Parts: sequence; structure tokens; C-alpha cells
Amino acid sequence: MKRIRSLIAGALCLSGVAGLAIPAQAAETIKVGILHSLSGTMAISETTLKDAMLMLIDDLNAQGGLLGMKVEPVVVDPASDWPLFAEKTRELLEKEKVAAIFGCWTSVSRKSVLPVVEELNGLLFYPVQYEGEESSRNIFYTGAAPNQQAIPAVDYLMNELGVQRFVLAGTDYVYPRTTNKILEQYLKDKGVAADDIMINYTPFGHSDWQTIVSDVKKFGSAGKKTAVVSTINGDANVPFYKELANQGIKAQDIPVVAFSVGEEELAGIDTKPLVGHLAAWNYFMSEDAAVNDAFIKKWHAFIKNDKRVTNDPMEAHYIGFNMWVQAVKQAGTADVDAVRQAMYGQKVPNLTGGISEMLPNHHITKPVLIGEIQPDGQFATVWRTDGLVAGDAWSDFIPESAKLTADWTYPWVCGNCEKPTYAQAGM
Repeated sequence: MKRIRSLIAGALCLSGVAGLAIPAQAAETIKVGILHSLSGTMAISETTLKDAMLMLIDDLNAQGGLLGMKVEPVVVDPASDWPLFAEKTRELLEKEKVAAIFGCWTSVSRKSVLPVVEELNGLLFYPVQYEGEESSRNIFYTGAAPNQQAIPAVDYLMNELGVQRFVLAGTDYVYPRTTNKILEQYLKDKGVAADDIMINYTPFGHSDWQTIVSDVKKFGSAGKKTAVVSTINGDANVPFYKELANQGIKAQDIPVVAFSVGEEELAGIDTKPLVGHLAAWNYFMSEDAAVNDAFIKKWHAFIKNDKRVTNDPMEAHYIGFNMWVQAVKQAGTADVDAVRQAMYGQKVPNLTGGISEMLPNHHITKPVLIGEIQPDGQFATVWRTDGLVAGDAWSDFIPESAKLTADWTYPWVCGNCEKPTYAQAGM
């Protein structure tokens, strides 16, 4: 007990935060919040992440738990309602006293949660690709930043497929709009003319794609190789891909590279007409690695269904949860400030055979993969980075962001300053 108290005191000193309540070490369990939509438009993507977290917690408890205690999952359903994400987060932190929260999918849900976890000093592990342009000491971003997905995907289209015209199609909220702002500037910097960039946004749950797909087809008939870069999220992807097939848009004509469509989303679609269309992720279920084989086997045993797929955000939760477990063990406590300090530099195996590391900017290192849709709904990897890519909190392709840095390690404690100094960090 003396050692634990010493570790806590040291962590509080390092973080420069005083007067915070320390969870009683006599607690029977360590509670973990699971904040994923189990209903509404995002349930198609998020329900599986809830199941994955339950599997990870069940496996940890089967091995004896954490610090001699069982880890207790507290599952809530924010129901694809962005303000409700904030309410449920407050409930998890104030009422349930969870040590960490694993959740959110859309950036609008994350931004709803952000002020709550900052106010109440919680920890959110966010497992989905996002637009960057954010840095919080209370969020660890285990999904891809734009330089770990969007930028490499566009490079692949230009360099490998010879694409000259781009349709940036997204759902109308912060992630697609910010990502496309980055991509539009990046494409222009690469010499792509403004007339060769078409941008379109649709609401969540959009179902009538006939006119939009027709416009895409017309845009692609100008004599230049054209591709669609898709940031369409949620169940709107099902009618979107069906309309592509209805209008005969094949991958060899106008390839689509998606950032939010993985194995889970394809499970509800007849993928045969979509063969050859692309997705950019940091993990595919089809990856040939012993650690991935073991993960899939464990997943099928837990879910009791050999047909259930795995996907990239599941891997991000796998990485984030294992990093959190290691940090709790290193700190000797589940206290937020002690765990946050222990998170920096944590290394765990990812599911593609490499080792991912938590960086001082609260992002991780990840490989980047481009995969082609196969008839069975899986992806065949057609391109990958030579090694792991470090996630950037701030984009180099937005002028006001290019000069910013994020480093939350002591003594800087700075998420959006040009050059970390004691003065800027309030030290």
C-alpha cells in the first residue's frame, strides 16, 4: 500500500495536478465504460465494438483481472444521438466512477464527449479514424489520423492508378468536412486543378443516391481517370454501394476508396458487384499474422459465430485496451493522472504483426494498408507502407495547423502550441 501511495503521489507531482480524488484501493472492481451506439444509424458499425470490448475484458478477467481486481464493463447506449453521448459520459464518470471509457465512432460524438472528460478528468480511448486537428490531454486517439489513412490513400490513387479527378463524398459532419479540407489542399498542392475536384455531402442515414451517383458518373466521363474518396459513415453506405452497382460503376472505371467501410459494413451488402473497390485502413481481417489468427479464433469463440468478422476499429480497441492495462499495472493504480503519465511510450503488438507505440501527442504508430473488396466481403491487401507511421495531431496541409505541435508529457503539457515552453504550458 505504501508503494501504491508513493506511485500515486509521484504521478500527481509529475502531472502538475493537485487536489484530485483518488479511487479507493479497496474497490471490489475496476469499472470501465463502453460508450458505443447500439441503436440508430451508427449501430451498424458500433455494436461490434461493444462486443469486442466485452471480449477483451472477459479475457483479462479470465487471466486474473487487474491489480488483483476484476474489471467490470459498464455498457451504455448513446443511440447515435450526439448530445446523449455527453450525458452518458457524465453518467459513466460521476455515477459509475469508471477508470476509463472506450467508445465513440463519429467525430461529432467525440467532440460532444470531449468537454465532459476534460471537465471531470476522465480518459477516453477513441478507436476510429478521424480528421485530426484536435489534441486533448483526456483523449487517446488509437484510430488513424489523416496522415495514417487519407493522405496515403490519395497518394495510392495518384501514383498507382493514375487518378486525375477526385470526388470527395462524405457524410455532412466534422470528420468528412475537415478531412476533405485537408485533402482538397493536398490535391491542389500536388497540381490537381480545382475543376478536377468534386465535393459532395449528405446527411446521416441518407438513402436516395440515384442523382448523386449519376453526377459522379458524369464527372468521371470527362476523359480523365476519376476516383471517389468516400468519408460516408454509417448505414448510408449500404444504399450508396447498391446504387453504384445499379448504375454499373465498376472499380476499373471509377474506383471508390472508403475510409469508413470495413468488413462489418460489407457484411450486409452483396459485394460481388463491388469487387475491386478499395478501402484504406490500418488492419484487415485477412492479414496473415499469427497474432491476428489468434485474435480471430478468440473472437469467434467469444461471439459463438464463426461468420462474424473483425475490423480496424476493433484492432484499435485491442491496442488501446492493452496499452491501458499495461499502464495501470505500471502505475500500480487505475487513477487517471497516474495512468495517463504511464501511457506514454507503451508498446503492444498490433494485429498485423508489428508493435504499436503510444506517442506524446496521444496518437499511436500504425501501418497503412490499401485493400480491394473481394467477393466474400473480405479485403485483399494491394499496398502497404514499409513500416509504421506516427500519427499527427495537426495536419501539415492546413497552414494554421502546420506550425502546431502536441506533446502531453511532462514538463510541456501542451496540445496546440507552436513551440512548447514552460510559459505556454502554464508552468
